[in-house]
Amino acid sequence: MESAGNLSKFADFYTSYKAVERVHDGMTIMFGGFLGVGSATQIIDAIVAKGVKDLTIIANDTAYDEVAHGKLVSNHQVKKAIVSHTGTNKQTAIQKNEGTLIVEYVPQGTLAERIRAYGAGLGGVLTPTGLGTIMADGKQIVNVDGKDYLLEKPLKADIAFLRANIVDEFGNMVFLGTTNNFNPLMATAADYVVVEAEKLVKVGEIKPECVHASGIYVDAIYVEK
Repeated sequence: MESAGNLSKFADFYTSYKAVERVHDGMTIMFGGFLGVGSATQIIDAIVAKGVKDLTIIANDTAYDEVAHGKLVSNHQVKKAIVSHTGTNKQTAIQKNEGTLIVEYVPQGTLAERIRAYGAGLGGVLTPTGLGTIMADGKQIVNVDGKDYLLEKPLKADIAFLRANIVDEFGNMVFLGTTNNFNPLMATAADYVVVEAEKLVKVGEIKPECVHASGIYVDAIYVEK
């Protein structure tokens, strides 16, 4: 891969093996996308092959049984899923009912805000969503100007695996269509961020106003094969 000189912060671009080198048992991992659309599927396949276990995953959903990070659930590599939806993955329901998988359900908007809160350095977000339901169990209620809100605390991960349609050699990302779901937020909320790039371009080929998430958050790039 030809470098972009001083504008590129990467000495090389990762193989799928190297992209998952930091993944170990018991880690918390964020996966961008929505039901597998916008998910780093080639990297996820490498995590499945690596066989790590006891993972906590943070994602919008658990995808489908044999799609994206849903494969990790089907392969019994996940001990906890923090998600807003599980209905499309039969294995999630089976393992939850068997007591081998913990599922923490979070309303979709709240999930996005909890991730954003960590990236923004906030102590949490206040939302009325879930008041008066089991979603409020064990959570702090804060009254602001006579109105009650749930305090929802930030979410962070050890590693976030994103997938972008266009990435430049600095890591600046463009997400087309619905692949935008959760990817930009998760870029800001993990200790280490890897983006799977559908197309890699030179620095300067993406107009600044078209960048959806800055390369400043990216630690590694994997180019799809």
